[in-house]
Amino acid sequence: MARPSASFTIGQVAQRTGLSVHTLRFYEKEGLFATEVRRIRGNRVYGEKDLDWLHLCTRLRASGMPLTAIREYAALVKEGPTTLPARLALLHTHQQRIVSQIEELSSCSALIARKVALYEEQLAVGGDDPLLPSESRPGTTPASPPS
Repeated sequence: MARPSASFTIGQVAQRTGLSVHTLRFYEKEGLFATEVRRIRGNRVYGEKDLDWLHLCTRLRASGMPLTAIREYAALVKEGPTTLPARLALLHTHQQRIVSQIEELSSCSALIARKVALYEEQLAVGGDDPLLPSESRPGTTPASPPS
């Protein structure tokens, strides 16, 4: 015999997901759930599948997917399995965007790592600030202007 699925109040879902009650209501109002949120006596009731869906949505948001794209994705899911190619295309496009962002951040990180190594080296040998022109460095006298 199948076990009845767990039910959660909006407050319990907020606590489990880290999303505020306001955000959960906003997600529902904006059509960001893949299924309709059930109501019992006027109160929202969520199941495990809703929690899984919210986890996916928060990961998509954290990776930079706009709410409009998540709404589109949710609408495609609601339409059923005939939309699998469109869902795949949407996620593939987003994944490519993430890969580009990772490459850009990796390049930024490499530059910062080189600067950190340079500064650590300068501090270790008591050297001057490599970014200041020699006449601006403390302890040096500026060159006299030509007469």
